Formats: sequence, structure tokens, C-alpha cells
Amino acid sequence: MPPTINTEQLAISVPPTINLEQLGFDAGAHLLVKHGLLNVPPGGELCVVGDSPGWESQLSAWCRSQGHACQVSEQDGRPLARVTRGNAQAGRWRGALHSGHADPSLQGAVAERAQASWGLAARGATVEAGSPAIHFRLDRKSEVWTDSAADLYAQAAAAQWDPATAIDWSASFELPDIVEDAVVQVLTYMIENEVAALIVPTRFLGQLHPHFREVQALLAIQIADEARHIDVFTRRVRLKGREPALSTAGGQTSLKTLLDEPDFSIAEFLLSVLGEGTFVSLLNFLRLHAPDPVTRDIARLAARDEARHVAFGMMHLMARLAHEPELRTRLSNAVQSRNDALSGTSGLNEEVFDALILLAAGEFTPAAIASGYVRVQQLMLEMAQGRQARLEKLGFEKDAAQQLSALHTRNFM
Repeated sequence: MPPTINTEQLAISVPPTINLEQLGFDAGAHLLVKHGLLNVPPGGELCVVGDSPGWESQLSAWCRSQGHACQVSEQDGRPLARVTRGNAQAGRWRGALHSGHADPSLQGAVAERAQASWGLAARGATVEAGSPAIHFRLDRKSEVWTDSAADLYAQAAAAQWDPATAIDWSASFELPDIVEDAVVQVLTYMIENEVAALIVPTRFLGQLHPHFREVQALLAIQIADEARHIDVFTRRVRLKGREPALSTAGGQTSLKTLLDEPDFSIAEFLLSVLGEGTFVSLLNFLRLHAPDPVTRDIARLAARDEARHVAFGMMHLMARLAHEPELRTRLSNAVQSRNDALSGTSGLNEEVFDALILLAAGEFTPAAIASGYVRVQQLMLEMAQGRQARLEKLGFEKDAAQQLSALHTRNFM
């Protein structure tokens, strides 16, 4: 009696075969082999045949690079290759790293420290062994992170505005020369402040490990905001044929202290929490007292952007202070040191101060000027109170917050 043949076992024992036909490995044949190996377990075999000249030697070289074994024989007068699938860690992926999951069970989890060996790889990607180490100075989560970064970025992306359509540059208005000059002087002052606000995050962006991609994206869109503000302020300055007005040594000295700060958190504190927070008050003041619709729209749109920058600074510092309360002392010292460094400067540009009074006055009469002066004084009080409120939210005692607010540069930013 002939032996019983188990056709199921026979089917399993026969390796699958793919035919490359005339396709060579210089034209994509490896994709067919890769696809065929997806259905083969590690240690299993895949048979390959083909008609392209030299395909079997090309296959052997490709298999070596991928960690698969390849044995070529002859069958029915033509080459037949048997490819034995290697394991997941074979070949060029042996010793590969995963680019950062603090907890592999959590999708997108952020590591406490990003490794130089992850380089520019996407978070969670498998990094090929032998990839170059790329060192980023800001590689610790505690130095840069806030869980709100992704949401703030989404808000910022949704709130982007186009200067060509968001502002009616053709709006008809004519201002007395003295009022137009006041607008130009205030905007000239604002341009140099926005240049500083662009440069500071730009400097840190290049030092930030891309593992912290949400913060990276947020800083990038913040830089775009500042570039747009500089553009629209400049366009308004020149709208009536004027050129930028005066820039003082004291103002630039104040801004230079921001550019010189090497610590990311302290720079965010000085720039965003104190400086840009104060700047939001100034923009809202300008929106309220702008003598023309173009300046009013510019101030409204820029204030909305700046408020997001303040929010990131606050969220980042609150997150860091939660596990590093001693940072509060360093923040206090930074305000005091900046105040000491600027003690010999004149503070706010006198021309800017006078221009704000004139814009708040609305007209050039003694009574109106007196009213404008009171409004500017009230603005400065509101700025100080806003800084104090933000400092208290960061955990400073009321008296300390009041003192630090008072020490903030007289140049506003």
C-alpha cells in the first residue's frame, strides 16, 4: 500500500517563489524580494528566479547588506536563488536604536534626555547603526518642555494671517504731520524690539534637539510671527512716504541683554513673560488710540500673536518650576542683574514716550495732552500690574513679584 502523502505538510515544505523576470536590482527588483520576504518568518526561505543579466549576484549583494542568507544553485538550466530571511536585528540594523520613547507603550512619549545618536531622526524611528551623532545643547526635556506645546502650536498655525489680506493697506486717511511722525516713531521703536524677539528664539531653535519637535515647531512659528510683525510695522512706517525714525543707544543696550542670555528658560522669562507680556499691553494701548485704521489693525493682530508667545513662556516656566523650584532664585537674580547692567541707560526713548502721549491725546491741545499723559501713566501702571500678576502665577510671593516687576527695564521689552 503506497504511503499516504500529507499535502498540507508538502505545501508548507515548499518555499514560495517569485519571478523577477527582466527586472534588475538597479531598477527596483529588491522591492519584489522585500515584499516576498514579508510572508516568510525569520529563518524561512524564499526562492527567486529571474531573467535579467547578473540578477543573482546583485541579489546576493543585496541580501548581505540586509542580513539575509542567499544560496544560488541551478535548476532546469537557469539560476535559482534561495533566500533565508534573517532576524529583525540583522544586517545594517544590528545595534540600531529607537529614537526616543520614554515609555514604549505610549505613542509619541518624550524621553527625559534626547541622545546625540538619534541625530535628526523622527521621534520613535529606528536609527541605523553607524549613523552620525549630532550634538544639540538643549537635549533635556526639563530645559525646554511644556505639555502645552502641541496645543499652542496648533492654535498658532490656525491663527496665522496674511498681511496682504488681513490689513486694508488702501484704507483712505490723512493725518497731521505731527501725528504721522508719532506713529512712525512708535513703530520704529517696535521694529527693533521685534527684531530682538525674532533673534532670541532663532538662536535657541538651532540648539534644540529635534526629539522635542513640538517645542521646535512652536519656536519656528513664533519666529515667523515676529518676521511678519517687522514686515507690517515697516510697511506702515513707509505707507505715507516716511522713513524709520530714531533708535537710541539705551533701547538697543536693553535689547542686547536679551540676546546675550545663554539660558533658554531665563531668556524665555525675560523676553516672553516680562518683555512680550509688557508689549501686549503696549499693542492694546496702540490699538485703542491708533489714529488710523491700518495702525489699529496691525496692533490688534500683532497683540494676538504676542499673547501666544507669552503663554508658551508661562507654560514652560510653570512646568520647569514644578520640579525645579530653585530656578525661581535664578530668575530673580536675572532680573536684578539686568537692572544693574542697564542702570546707566536712559530707559524708554523720550521721543517714543512723547509720541505715545500725543497718540493718546488725540489732538494737540493743552487739555488733550494732559489727558494723554495720564493715559500713558495708566498704561505703565497696567504694564507693571500685568508683570506682577504673571510673576505671582509663577509662584513668586506678592512682595517679591512687585519688586521684580518694578526692576524690569524702563524700555518695556
